[in-house]
Amino acid sequence: MSNFSKTTVFFTVYGATGPYNVVLLALICVVYLSIIAVNLLLVLVICLESSLHRPMYVLLAHLALNGVASSSTVSLNIMKNLLMEKPEASLQSCLTQVFFSHIYCCSMYSTLALMAYDRYVSICRPLQYHCIMTAARVRLMLATVYGVTGCAVALQVYLMSRMQLCGRSVDKLLCDIQSLVNLSCQRNTAIAAYNLTLIHIMIMVPFLLVLLSYVHIVTVMLRRSKASQSKALETCTPHLLTFINFSIASFLVIISNRINLKLSKEVNIFVSISFTFIPPLVHPLIYGIKTREIRKSIRKIIRIKQLPF
Repeated sequence: MSNFSKTTVFFTVYGATGPYNVVLLALICVVYLSIIAVNLLLVLVICLESSLHRPMYVLLAHLALNGVASSSTVSLNIMKNLLMEKPEASLQSCLTQVFFSHIYCCSMYSTLALMAYDRYVSICRPLQYHCIMTAARVRLMLATVYGVTGCAVALQVYLMSRMQLCGRSVDKLLCDIQSLVNLSCQRNTAIAAYNLTLIHIMIMVPFLLVLLSYVHIVTVMLRRSKASQSKALETCTPHLLTFINFSIASFLVIISNRINLKLSKEVNIFVSISFTFIPPLVHPLIYGIKTREIRKSIRKIIRIKQLPF
C-alpha cells in the first residue's frame, strides 16, 4: 500500500474542544491514575510478600500488569485527542492502538483461563497441585500466552495494513478492527475470515476453558463437605467476578462494533471506556476485598512500614 505512511485517520466522535471534552478528560485522567495506583499496589504486595509467591498470585500480578500496560497505551492517546481541536492520528498510530488493545483482550482472557485451570487443579487434584503447577510450568504457560497472542495479533495488524482505505473518519474514541474495516474500499474475505478465526480461538477458547474448569469444580465440590465447599467458594469468587466483569465489557464491545452506526456518540464513548478502564480498575479491587491473603498481606506491609503510607 503505497500511501500507507501518509494516511491520516480523524476521530469525529470528540467534536471541537469544549466543556464536554474537558469533563471527559478529567474523568479519564482520574480513572487512569487510579488504575495505575491500585494495580501497582497489588503487584508490589505480591512481590514483597513471600507467602503470595504462588502460581495463582503470579498470574494475578500479570493480570494487573496487563491492565496497566493497556490503560497507559490507550489513555494517553485519548487524552491527547481530547485536547486537540481536530483529533487525528496516523494510520500507523491507529494500528498500534489496535495491536495493543487486542493483545490486552486476548492475553487477559488467556490469563483468566490459566487462573481457572489453577483453581481446578487446586480443588480437584490437590495432592498433585505442586507437581502440576510448578514455577517453570507457570512461566512456560505465560510465555506461550504472550508469544502466541503477540504473533496472532501482529499478523492481524499486518493484514489490516495492506488494505486500501477510502474513508478517514473514525466515529469512536479508539481505533479498532471494525472501524478500519468500515474505512476500507472493499471487503477482503481473507482478512474477515482471519479476524473471525482469531476471535474464536483467542477469546472463545479461553472462555470455554474457564466454563469447563468450573463445571469440573462444581461437580467435585457437590460431593464434599460444607466446609470444603465454603473454602472453595471463597477462593473461586474473586476469579469468577473478574471473569464475568471482563466478559461483559468484551461482549459490549463486540456487540457495539456490529451495530456501531446505530449507536449515539455517548454510547460509543461509554462502551470504549467500559472496556478500557473498568476491568483494570475493578479487578485489583475485587481481589483486594475478596481475598483474605491479600488483605492480610496489605495490613502486614503497612504495619511494618515497608510502604510509605
